Amino acid sequence: MAERWDRERVLALAPDAPSQRTALSLASGRAWPATGAAAGADAVWGECRGSASAPYRTVVDLSGPAYRCSCPSRKFPCKHVLALLLLWSEGSVPEDAAGPPDWAGSWLMSRASRASGAPAGDQAGPKDPRAAARRAEQRETRVASGLAELDRWLCDQVRQGLAASQQAGYAHWDDIAARMVDAQAPGLAERLRALASVPHSGAGWDGRLLEEYALLHLLAVAYRRQAELPPPLRDTVRSRIGFSLRQADVLAGGPPIRDHWQVLARRDLEQDRIRTRRTWLRGRKTGRDALLLSFAAAGQALDDSLAVGADADADLVFYPGAVPLRAAVLARHDDGAPDGGPPDGGTIAGLLGGYAAALAADPWLDSWLAVVEIIPVRAPALAVHGADGGSLPLHPGAGDCWPLFALSGGYPVTLAGEWTSRGLWPLTAWDEAGRAVPL
Repeated sequence: MAERWDRERVLALAPDAPSQRTALSLASGRAWPATGAAAGADAVWGECRGSASAPYRTVVDLSGPAYRCSCPSRKFPCKHVLALLLLWSEGSVPEDAAGPPDWAGSWLMSRASRASGAPAGDQAGPKDPRAAARRAEQRETRVASGLAELDRWLCDQVRQGLAASQQAGYAHWDDIAARMVDAQAPGLAERLRALASVPHSGAGWDGRLLEEYALLHLLAVAYRRQAELPPPLRDTVRSRIGFSLRQADVLAGGPPIRDHWQVLARRDLEQDRIRTRRTWLRGRKTGRDALLLSFAAAGQALDDSLAVGADADADLVFYPGAVPLRAAVLARHDDGAPDGGPPDGGTIAGLLGGYAAALAADPWLDSWLAVVEIIPVRAPALAVHGADGGSLPLHPGAGDCWPLFALSGGYPVTLAGEWTSRGLWPLTAWDEAGRAVPL
């Protein structure tokens, strides 16, 4: 085992004083029906009773340290991590010769494989297919049970009305999100947590909230009837719920598509101290759009190998789905890539037509690549106008977009961004010299 920490070192990790106080109250054997420590492996884990029906699962890699907990807390580390470390620091966590349970072992193994640069499967040894099938069946049962609970919760929200949602606070959605985490449906949990901001998003919030409730209900129904769905739509439904595919499996199983991919736009997001980079590409020959995702913990660097405005001669493999957008890079052949240049700007009508077709195939689609020739305008509201007479509102979260107005100067520019249900989020524009300018 790692050298045991003292209480002061554990409490120093807390993000604030309330977390310290709550962790001290949770550092009791009564709250932790199961705990364990790996002999010589620098890891502790445990299950803590909480407000959800199933206990919260907490694991700590002491060599980092790094933490993971199934609770919905936005604090990092959360009170459960701190409480588990306090128990371990006082010698109340026994060593477990059998090793960590599957839920903790898989996370610890993935961390070890990333640190060594080897695929996780190379270190895990041969898998027991019967055990894997049993775990998969158990997860399907948990997800089905969680979706039944979600459906009841959605019915309650509609029956009670939406008026109280503005006073409900984050806990209203965090509680049901925590239950979806316990049901091993993390995609649903993420979608539910995002609803907390909808009642405070301005005029029309009630319609937007009801629309999100309807989409969640549709997802629950689609999962129950997944056997009747065509395979691409079934893949989409399972992905939205939180059944993830390993990138290595996608690269090994899908046909590669080689093209000179234009790097058109990039957007960085942060949630629960995990940073996500969304990079949008378009093939010059195929005209196909692709979305690359990269992730990093707070303080770590995101993938910066594809610069906006450049071209990449590469083989991409797409994740399966009704609207396959997400892709992974299989190989790059940049010696033959042309210099990056501005893309062909489309019309607003063409953009909306493509988005409508994609939305019909995947109703849960959150964003769509927009590449349009526009003139930005400020009155009567922030928007962009196209030569075809169409108009698009700018996303309320995009700010005043003054770099776009400065670059345009009242003349048409080619713009790339994300089109969403709330409006267009501008990300890149091209100046008169054909240079990409990130916004």
